[in-house]
Amino acid sequence: MERSVRARWAWRPAHAPDVFTRVLRALGQVVFQANPWTGGILVVALGTADWRYAAYAVGGAALGAVTARGLGVPSDRREAGPESFNSALLALCLAVLLDPGRPATALLAAAGCLVVTVGTAAAVRLLSVWNLPPLTLPYCLVAVSVTVAAPAFRRVWPHDGSLAALPGAASGRGALHAGDVARAFLHNVSQILFLELWHVGALLLAAVFLAGRTAGLVACAGSLTGIATAWALGAPAERIADGTLGYNAVLVALALCGAFLPATPVTLPYALLGAAASTALTPAVAALLAPSGGHVFTWPFVLTTLGFLAAARSFPRLTATEPGARAVRPGRASSVRQR
Repeated sequence: MERSVRARWAWRPAHAPDVFTRVLRALGQVVFQANPWTGGILVVALGTADWRYAAYAVGGAALGAVTARGLGVPSDRREAGPESFNSALLALCLAVLLDPGRPATALLAAAGCLVVTVGTAAAVRLLSVWNLPPLTLPYCLVAVSVTVAAPAFRRVWPHDGSLAALPGAASGRGALHAGDVARAFLHNVSQILFLELWHVGALLLAAVFLAGRTAGLVACAGSLTGIATAWALGAPAERIADGTLGYNAVLVALALCGAFLPATPVTLPYALLGAAASTALTPAVAALLAPSGGHVFTWPFVLTTLGFLAAARSFPRLTATEPGARAVRPGRASSVRQR
């Protein structure tokens, strides 16, 4: 009897619709966890902010998966879900930056998902020469293109004027209070989903811990590294607290310690160094993208992770779990193969 009760509550992907399972797994890939439960919590987290955000993310992931299948993408790549999570991120991004209730936004998001799926295939092909993963490069390219072009089209851009602004010198309170640190810690996670909401960060962090305790601890370390780096460089407290300086650090830490390199005491400092570098790089990317509103998206994460993964091949201690163990090539980690 006890055995049957456990089975009733267990996740049984064989009995779930294949597309539904893949969509949730792809959403979990946003934080490098190919876990349908992680993806499900991510949907709940978005729903607590606005049900339309959750709908855009799920719809984007589903459209990416269907498009990849229609274009004949190999099943192993569709199973890993790189097309799906890039399309999910793009759809969610457009919902947040534009009005999610406008039909034009929905149509633009659908078209963008088709384009980003093609872009993912191109990125995979190009980066495979160096055995590097595409990460969120396709999403970044399409998102920048849309935000640069959107103000030129009245049916697309719902705002008055443009968001373009030249970067200025840092100003504001520099001292960090305990409340600032607490907000920054969770906002560094929630900003992965473009939201400055502490409860979304808490739910997403819980989803990472659900997939694996090590991954959860690495995410926490990445967030703290982002906070410490921004504070040490003299960033204003409000910029630190809103999470816009630190969310790339969380992604880099997860990528370099557990996703594409093994999670070991050797790779953790390397990953946190990358997290710090991405935090310092964020204002530079924002300045370069100022003509389109300064949205950095996940460019610091992409640039830092690709650089550190390429460099890791020169450091044998980073690519093997123990002396004599078979090396793990960057971009071929077991949990996420093509993020």
